[in-house]
Order: sequence, then structure tokens, then C-alpha cells
Amino acid sequence: MKRAILFFDIDGTLLSDETGKIPDSTLQALTEAKKNGHLLFINTGRTICALPKELYRFDFDGYLCGCGSYLLFHDEVLLERHIEESPGRKYIEQMWECNLDGVLEGTEDLYFPQAVSRFEQLEQGRIYFGELGLGKKKYIEEGGFIYDKIFVYADEQSDKERFFELMEDHFAVIDRGGNTYELAQKSFSKATACEYMVQKFGADREDVYVFGDSMNDLEMIQAAGVGIAMGNAQEPVKKAADYITLSNEEDGVAEAIDKFCSQQ
Repeated sequence: MKRAILFFDIDGTLLSDETGKIPDSTLQALTEAKKNGHLLFINTGRTICALPKELYRFDFDGYLCGCGSYLLFHDEVLLERHIEESPGRKYIEQMWECNLDGVLEGTEDLYFPQAVSRFEQLEQGRIYFGELGLGKKKYIEEGGFIYDKIFVYADEQSDKERFFELMEDHFAVIDRGGNTYELAQKSFSKATACEYMVQKFGADREDVYVFGDSMNDLEMIQAAGVGIAMGNAQEPVKKAADYITLSNEEDGVAEAIDKFCSQQ
């Protein structure tokens, strides 16, 4: 078969939820696909600083991060787009005025509020990323940094509709479930990241394979030649996919690679 380009989400797709590792079957399938000349990319909502070290067990061709706002091909940064400090500060103030809370995700670090949040999930994130050495250099209130995207938390006290209305010219709002939302810079997404790499390598759409499970994977699933939803994917993702593989706990990535990309 012709050289294909494969794009992989991380959480709920490439990594096992139970172990936090890439299953051995997946590593073997990735190795075989690369041996056959295919290009393999991570395509994630996470910013580059927040990638789990587990990913570096395999030599991916690149990392497309921050919902398409930071594109890395081997050691070359192809695209880098940040939210500048002045407008970025305004967005934070509007978030708090509408009684939401959030985490700012940058290329160099993550930024948490200084005070303990009423949102338990935010505090769980503080602990998780703190163990990775992130979120400790500066608090949101201190300023003096730029970031790439916002992850926000809402509840019955929040005026999230007003906040999203204020943000609509600047961000795409992705519902991550449980009253949590991912705000990605307008004009950037996992789908635009795929398109950038497809154009760079002159690939045909039919040779583009995308693996994902959540709502921030939906656009790239729809845009791919072959959109592959994990067995554990959210229903809208499954409905948009060309193929539904097994779950991330059942060697789903390996199964789909073997099905579509095992030929020389």
C-alpha cells in the first residue's frame, strides 16, 4: 500500500486507562507500521509540556499539540500559536466574572489558580500534573506568561452561557462532559493539524487514518480518509467514524492498524 499518515489521540485511545501505558500489542503494531514506511503522529489536546513520558517509548514522527496550535515534526517546530498576555488576561477575568474556574495550558507549563478551587476535578488535575513537575512555577493570578488554551469547569453557580458567548469570537468550545469544557483557539483544531501535515507530505485523503475517542477528536475523525473510533469512544464520535475498533483496553489500536496498515 502507499505511504499512509496515522494520527493518534492519547487518553482513551493510545494509552490504557488501567495502566497509563501503551500496550505491548500497540507498540508492536506501531513499530510494524513505521517499518512499512508510514508516518505516525500524536495529535492531542494536551500542550507539549504535558505529554506523558510514556509516549517517548516510541519514536513518533511528530507531536501535534494544543488542539492544533503547536506542531512539531521530529525536532522542527512547524507552527506555534499562543494567546498573548493582554487578551489572555481579559479572558481569565471574564471566566472568573462568570463564576467558572479553569486551568491555562501553555507550551512551557500549566497555570492553576492560587486558591483552592471549589471544583474537585481541577484540584485532582493540580495533583496529577504537579507530580509531573507542572503547574508550580506561577499561579494564574501572578500573570507574566502566555498560554495556548483553557480548560474550564462549571457548575450551577456558573453563568457558562454568558462566558461562552463572550468567548465565541476567540475560541471553539468543546464539551468534555461533566460540566468541563476545552477552549481551543479559533481556527485551530486537531483537524487543522491533520490537514497541515497532509499538505506538507502531499498525501491523499484516502491514506489518512485517525484514531480517537472523545469530542475533541470528532472533527479529525470526520475529515480523515478513514476515521477510526475506539470501542470506548463517545457516541457522536462512533457515529462519525468509518470504523469502530475495540476499546483501548482490548488492543483496539493494534487491531485497526493490523486491519488497515499491515500491508507493505
